[in-house]
Formats: sequence, C-alpha cells, structure tokens
Amino acid sequence: MTPQPASPRRGVLVDVDGTLVDSNYQHTIAWWQAFRRFGHDVPMAEIHRAIGMGGDKLVAHLLGEDRDASLDGDLDATHGAVFSTYWPSLRAFDGAGDLLGRCFDEGLVVVLASSASGKELEVLRGVIDADAAITDATSSSDAENSKPSPDILQAALKAGGLEAGNAVFVGDSVWDVFSATELDIPTIGITTGGTSEAELREAGAAEVYKDVRTLLKNFTDSPLAKLLA
Repeated sequence: MTPQPASPRRGVLVDVDGTLVDSNYQHTIAWWQAFRRFGHDVPMAEIHRAIGMGGDKLVAHLLGEDRDASLDGDLDATHGAVFSTYWPSLRAFDGAGDLLGRCFDEGLVVVLASSASGKELEVLRGVIDADAAITDATSSSDAENSKPSPDILQAALKAGGLEAGNAVFVGDSVWDVFSATELDIPTIGITTGGTSEAELREAGAAEVYKDVRTLLKNFTDSPLAKLLA
C-alpha cells in the first residue's frame, strides 16, 4: 500500500502590538516624545496612523527623505526607552490568550509575527500569558526590512515550518495587511489598534472583527476555520 503524503502544516501568524496587546497608543506617545526630544513637532494623529510600520520606516514616513537620517537610530532608541516605561502597565486584550489557545487546540501552528526587540517581545509574551499555545515568535532581529515589507512574515513562516498558502495573518494595521498581501497571505483585521474596519478592508483584509474576543466567538465562520477545512 502506497503511503499517503503527510498533510501540510497549517498555521496562524499573529501580530502583537494593537492586536493581542493594548499598546498602540503607548507607542504613539513614546514616538511623540522621541520626536520632540530631537526638535520635531509631529502630531500624534499622524504618528498613530503610522504605527505598525517598523521604526525605520515610520521615521522616514513621518519626517521625509530630507531629514538628518543619521539621527534615525537615536530616535528609535529614545522611542524604545520611553516605551519601556509603560511595560508594567501593558495589558492583553480580552480573549487574546483564549484565541491562541483555540487555534492551538484546533491543530494550527501559532507564530507571533512581531518586530519588537528581543527584550520587548519577552515582556509582551508575558503579558499575553499563552506560551503553551505559541509554537514560535519573531523579533526585530529576524528581519532585514520592517513592515510594510514582508520580511517579518517570511521569518514567521520559516519559524513555524509553514507555506504562505497554508497560513492566515491576524493584524490591526493597514501596514500588516500590505505586508501579508505581498506574500498572498489572507489577513484578518482587528480594529483594537485604532484603525477602522473600512480602512482595513480597503487595504485588502479578508475579514475584519472588532476585537480578538469577537474573532474567537466567530471562529467557526472565520478564515481560520476555512484554513482548517
């Protein structure tokens, strides 16, 4: 009898900031303070709309190509230092750990697709408190180019032993959607990061949910269940 080929691994890549952890507005304030320290008066609304980009892309996006790029590293480091003061107050969104647990119980590989630093990712994983359901996670050191480039998602696929055609991405920003689209990975949009359903759908999200708890409640009708089917 000819042995049957093994079924391909199927999995979910999950953004962290703004999707699983309520941290986007703390990032906004941290970037605002970093910009102010170096003499840049950037409105918080503009900063918030850029959250989800990697730090290097965010600085270029907000300050333009004619900025003194030699200060980009200092800006990023200052943002990181200010953001770290919020670590003790960070909280996971209701249902974050439960959603990861449901995905794991259903047989999906769960990979956190984060571009946070190694230490920051450690803090975020502690806030989520669902390590038993997490197969692997990426950090900024795993990608040469940050979102909206797809590098971090490529790293997450590799970490989970997944192919793009057998994965779904869950994220909260248009930058998440753009990066997943580069790899033809369908994105489930979550609005808790502060981006509207209309914007996420216009960017190309396959489905959009109010929060991860709502996604969990509608799991059997979501792209996650379709992936399992």
